[in-house]
Amino acid sequence: MHPRITAALLTGLGLLGGFGPVGRAAAPVPPALVLSPCELEHPLRLTVVPAECGVLQVPENPGDPAGRRIGLRIARVPAISRRKLADPLFVLAGGPGQAASSFYATVAGAFARINRDRDIVLVDQRGTGRSHLLDCPEDEETLYRAGEEEIARSTRACLRTLDARASVGWYTTSIAVQDLEAVRRALGYGPIDLYGVSYGTRVAQHYIRRFPGRVRAVILDGVLPPALAVGPAVALDAEAALQGILARCAQDAPCHARFADPVADYHAVRAALARAPASVQLPDPVSGAPRQLDFGADQLAAVLRLASYSADYAALLPLMLHGAASRADYAPLAAQFLLFQRAYGDIAVGMHNSVVCAEDVPFYDEHAIDRARLAQTFMGAAQVDALRTVCGIWPHGPVDADFHAPLASHVPALLLSGSADPVTPPAYAHAAARGFARARELVLAGFAHGQLTAPCMGRVLARFLEAPDPQALDARCLEKARPMPFFVTLNGPAP
Repeated sequence: MHPRITAALLTGLGLLGGFGPVGRAAAPVPPALVLSPCELEHPLRLTVVPAECGVLQVPENPGDPAGRRIGLRIARVPAISRRKLADPLFVLAGGPGQAASSFYATVAGAFARINRDRDIVLVDQRGTGRSHLLDCPEDEETLYRAGEEEIARSTRACLRTLDARASVGWYTTSIAVQDLEAVRRALGYGPIDLYGVSYGTRVAQHYIRRFPGRVRAVILDGVLPPALAVGPAVALDAEAALQGILARCAQDAPCHARFADPVADYHAVRAALARAPASVQLPDPVSGAPRQLDFGADQLAAVLRLASYSADYAALLPLMLHGAASRADYAPLAAQFLLFQRAYGDIAVGMHNSVVCAEDVPFYDEHAIDRARLAQTFMGAAQVDALRTVCGIWPHGPVDADFHAPLASHVPALLLSGSADPVTPPAYAHAAARGFARARELVLAGFAHGQLTAPCMGRVLARFLEAPDPQALDARCLEKARPMPFFVTLNGPAP
């Protein structure tokens, strides 16, 4: 899933048990939803996408329609064809905590073929984007040095900030899928199609569970199976993905010739930073202003994990690790760290907390957590420990009683994975596929988290929605897809 790069803010909320399906009783008919022209802006202001936007008012607490109401920000990118098809595609973002509108603005080109004939509908999930955002200001530099007391203090401060305008327990997936259904009805659609990435795959599967007749076809990209409680395996999966990247470099002739033993470089850098952080002077990678940064083991862990999320960034890892190991040159790693801080700054921390600790932390099998194995990874047990601290403080929210039960659906499903995914490895998609009577898994060798922008993927997804028969889908063009070659110098890959 798309994370905060601080271990301290991979956070959540505790379980309020005993709930049946949330919001089933006497939901009021939603009011008409009026849309007007708008633009969806790329988070880095690189592009804008023309759309139609509106706000749907819903109860914060579904059981108290007379209480506080919150606005769900809706955006629709109308189909280009005047003879558009009736089934729109709803795009569900990851995180948890990322807004669907922001996510779409970064990847709109990948949906271009689908958008020729279908509306694209984007619902900023409650607590994200412009849907009653649950976010808190934070001092990233402090949080990277945070211990348990600082994490607890930051969590309480976040709650104090939000308490005046939100009851944070009402921002779980079980309620969010009710919001999606309200939007579908307000827009007057019949059955819809779903695309979910990372955490969005959890939302998609739970919507199918609650509203089985409302979905025509589903695409799950970077899949979380319903039974999974995310957290204890994250460090292990991230380590396995990194080792796979470095092994691929060792087997690649130009990469091996340039770096010889990238695994040795990795261990040398980890050992050096475990002894003491490196003081790095560098120009800010965005502004160019001089910066000084203490780059230590926590910063390295952030770079290793988040670079592994993308095959393009992963192509830089052997080069950056070799420079640090052989010349103590930490500037490239530090620059990536600063870039990642900005790139993942759009995750709504409060909403992330409300989801993760309601739906994940209370379901951990404490006896199965192998702390000795975690200690051998570059992430260690920091995430698990931070989650325990935060979840002991954050208010408890509702989770449907069958939330982690096996899914049994006849909706045609296409499940996408990258073989080097550091957070949702292909085994997760394989487990989720068992919940669909008609499913097909596609695994892209060497690719990482989220396959949407892989070569020819847009064509494959459009074909699937045109005729949602997973087994008959022609996906042969993906056989030629290759990840970015490894950089052997800062100028790029070998010629």
